[in-house]
Amino acid sequence: MDRLSETYKEFLETVLEQVDGTIVTDYEGRVVYLNKKYAEMLGVDVAASLGKHVREIIPQTRMDIVAKTGQEEIGSVHMINGITPVVCNRIPLVKEGKTIGAVAFTTFRKLDEVAGLFSEINRLNLELKEYKSELIKLRETKYTLDQIVGSSVQLNAVKEIIKKVAPSKLTVLISGETGTGKELFAQAIHQLSPRKHKPFIRINCAAIPKDLLESELFGYEEGAFSGAKKGGKPGKFELANSGTLLLDEINELPVYLQSKLLRIIQEQEIERVGGVKTIALDVRLICTTNRNMQELVANGEFREDLFYRINVVEVAIPALRERSEDISELTQHFIKKINSNHGLGISGIQEDVLKLFAAYKWPGNIRELEHVMERAAVMAISGELNSQHFDYLMPRLIGDISVESGKTAGLERVKTIAEKQAILNALANHHGNKTLAAKELNIHRTVLYSKLKKYGIV
Repeated sequence: MDRLSETYKEFLETVLEQVDGTIVTDYEGRVVYLNKKYAEMLGVDVAASLGKHVREIIPQTRMDIVAKTGQEEIGSVHMINGITPVVCNRIPLVKEGKTIGAVAFTTFRKLDEVAGLFSEINRLNLELKEYKSELIKLRETKYTLDQIVGSSVQLNAVKEIIKKVAPSKLTVLISGETGTGKELFAQAIHQLSPRKHKPFIRINCAAIPKDLLESELFGYEEGAFSGAKKGGKPGKFELANSGTLLLDEINELPVYLQSKLLRIIQEQEIERVGGVKTIALDVRLICTTNRNMQELVANGEFREDLFYRINVVEVAIPALRERSEDISELTQHFIKKINSNHGLGISGIQEDVLKLFAAYKWPGNIRELEHVMERAAVMAISGELNSQHFDYLMPRLIGDISVESGKTAGLERVKTIAEKQAILNALANHHGNKTLAAKELNIHRTVLYSKLKKYGIV
């Protein structure tokens, strides 16, 4: 038995000697064990150190405190001899419920090892910060109500409705033509709601293939279908839990999914595709449509009961032609945005162009206006935008005006616009040479000068 005990003791000492730095004290803080590696680090003799108070060997230590309090200290960093950084774990030694001493194990003994650890920790913290930042960006919305440009009576009426409905949990249906900015208003509702710090998740029902839409909306379990991701995948409803889910172009939702969506709205819970477990939901639902939903219901393309579920509050976004007084403000907004995005120097837009814009129907609404402004700005590069920069749009602009007006005054206006545009085109074709421009227009040069003065063309 004594031989066995001696073997255990030798084995234990061998283990302790392999640790970078090991020191043991009694309850009073006197050293009872110090391995050779730690003695070398400290520059002391092992035999001479035994029985001494630990602070005589390591002045900065807290081992005596750990032995008294019985509280361990993990990952403590201090400098040995003011030079070598040491990371150590101090652990109280407890026997029969009573603290009898403490043991400390050094984790590192070289500066480059400590620096490497800190470098790795900093790198991981930076990565974590970046991931959190990306997650916030994915969840957050870009637009608030104040950022929606326009001050017309029609737009202000919409804003007032949104201010009233946003704080509630009510489902909102946003209707409007393509390009009216329906998603911006959805984001504004989310920003004004108590859920603004929670996820805002969007899915376009028209952009995802119908056979994938169900799993995108509701998620799926592992093995639900061929090619299903290991571990399954949460759907948009789960991702939006406690926040807001925008179902963009809900009019494109297949009929077979409409009944499932209806049940989810009623029960406030979902089951993943291929799953049996229900998941409780707390989701604020906002839907958008560019179609007349009542016509779709009448034609059997959309469930009537679902329509009334999503149409608790309808917000109808006016088309741009219905709020033409906002065009000037919108063009200034787009000029700033385009200058910033493309590094251009556009200073403004001429008043006669704005008058033409006000008469145009804008079938693509605000999105079309932005694209028209962007094209003209890129062609102009700098200065004020005039009708010449919108020459490709003139046939459509003139067409709208002529259709609108069958009166003599209206026809005269069409003639004026067409004449001015023809002069601008001729001057552009000949790089400002008036003689050649007059020849192309088949008029005398003095007549051209007169018309240049009339239309204010420099």
